[in-house]
Amino acid sequence: MFRMITLPFKLVFLVLAIISFSILWYQTKLSILALSRIDPLPETRDMLEDNKYAEAGDYLMFFMSYEYVNENPEAQKLHKEISSKRSSWSYQLDKLGEGLISGTSDETIGQAAGVATDFFVVGDIRDLAKQGVNLAKGEEVDQVLVALATLGVVATAAQVASVAGTAATGGAAAPAVAGTTVTKSALIALKAARKLGKMPPWLGEAMIKAAKTAKQSKSLASVTGLLADVNTLAKTRGGFKILGQAKNATDLRRMAKFADTFGSESAAMYRVGGDVVVDVAQRANKLGKETIKLATTFGQNGLKLLDKVGVLKFTKRVSRGSKMAYKGDIFHLLAILLLMLPTWMLYLFVAIGAAMWIPWRMLAALSRWLYRYFNKTSKVAGSVKTT
Repeated sequence: MFRMITLPFKLVFLVLAIISFSILWYQTKLSILALSRIDPLPETRDMLEDNKYAEAGDYLMFFMSYEYVNENPEAQKLHKEISSKRSSWSYQLDKLGEGLISGTSDETIGQAAGVATDFFVVGDIRDLAKQGVNLAKGEEVDQVLVALATLGVVATAAQVASVAGTAATGGAAAPAVAGTTVTKSALIALKAARKLGKMPPWLGEAMIKAAKTAKQSKSLASVTGLLADVNTLAKTRGGFKILGQAKNATDLRRMAKFADTFGSESAAMYRVGGDVVVDVAQRANKLGKETIKLATTFGQNGLKLLDKVGVLKFTKRVSRGSKMAYKGDIFHLLAILLLMLPTWMLYLFVAIGAAMWIPWRMLAALSRWLYRYFNKTSKVAGSVKTT
C-alpha cells in the first residue's frame, strides 16, 4: 500500500511524525510553557463589588508574595485601598455590630464579638428561644440550629464540670477542659456557618442525630472527631467556604489537614485550586508547602503538573519556562495549541510516518530468503535423520 505513495507525501508524513514524536517526548516542557500565572486583580475587584473586603484582602495578599503581582502598580494600589477600608473605624464598627447581632462576621472583630456571646450558654439559650418563638408563630424552625444549640448546652455543662474537676484535682483534668473548649468552639463555628449558608447538608443531619444522642447520654463523644476537624477549619480565615464544600466526614478530614498545613492562605489557595489543591496538599510533606503555593499561582493545571512530575522537575522547568514564556507570548500560545492535539493522533502520525519509510521491499526479500534458507535447512536435517 505504501509503495504507491509519492515521495512528497512521504516527506510530509515524515515531518508530521517527527513533530508528533517531539511533542510526546517534550510534553512536560510544553506543559510548563503552556502555564499562565493567575492574575488576581479581576477576581479581587469582583469581590469588592460585592463588599467582600475581608475575602478580597486575603485573596490578594496571597498573590502579593510573588514578584509578578507585588511589583504591579495596580496591585499595590488596590491592596492599599483594601487595607485602608478594613482599618477604618466605620468599617470596624459595622463588623462589630454584625458579630453582636447576628453572631457571624467575616472579620476578626465581628467573629470575636460573636464568640463572646456564643461561648457561654447565653448564646445557645438565645438561639433556642428564637427558634421557640418561630415555632409559636407557626414559622419554620431550623432544626439544625436547635440541634447545635442543644449540643452547645451539653458542651457548656461538660466544660463547667471539667473546670470544677480541674480545680478539685489541682490541674489534673486540664486536658479535659481543653477538649471541651475545642468542642464548644466547633459548635459556635457551625452555628455561624449555618447562618451564613456555608454548612453542608450532610453535616447538619449529623448534628441533628448527635443532639438526640447527647440528650440521653449527656456526652458528645460520638462527634468529637468531626468537631475537631470543624474547629481546625473554623480557626482558618475563610475556612467556612472550604467547610461548605466538604462532601462527607472523610472529605472534611482532608480539608482540615489542608487548612492546618496552609493556615490563613488556605482560602485563597482553595479559591484558585479547588479540590485539586486539597488533593495535592495531602502530600505536602513530600512536595513542600512553598512548591505547592508556587504551583497554585499557575492554577489547577500547575498543581496537576506538580503532582505529575514532582518537585525537582517542576521548580527547575518553571524557573526556566517563566523566563521564556509569559501570557500572550508566541511560545506560550504555541505550547497550548500543541498540547490540544489528542495523544492518540500523535501516536498515529508517528506510526504512519515510520511505516511509510520502512523498506518494505528489502524486508520482503529478506523474509523470502530466510524462508528458503530455513526450509532448505530443515530438509537437509530431515534427510540426515532418515539416513
